[in-house]
Amino acid sequence: MKEFLEYIARNLVDAPDKISIESEERDGKLFFKIKVADGDVGKIIGRSGKTASAIRVLLRAVAAKEKKRVVLDIIG
Repeated sequence: MKEFLEYIARNLVDAPDKISIESEERDGKLFFKIKVADGDVGKIIGRSGKTASAIRVLLRAVAAKEKKRVVLDIIG
């Protein structure tokens, strides 16, 4: 799932080498923190948060196959 998130993020930003993704599992949930360059935060979040929302929906779909829950935080 981390590779999936990394693939999506790298294709959205201008500086894919500055992406870092941390994952942690607690209480049956997967927590992902994605850090991007300051100039790329807007590209990950999107207008009115639509891109971030779409990424979260895709992650939830992948997590549902594994019977897990997922939380995504975007850090700039």
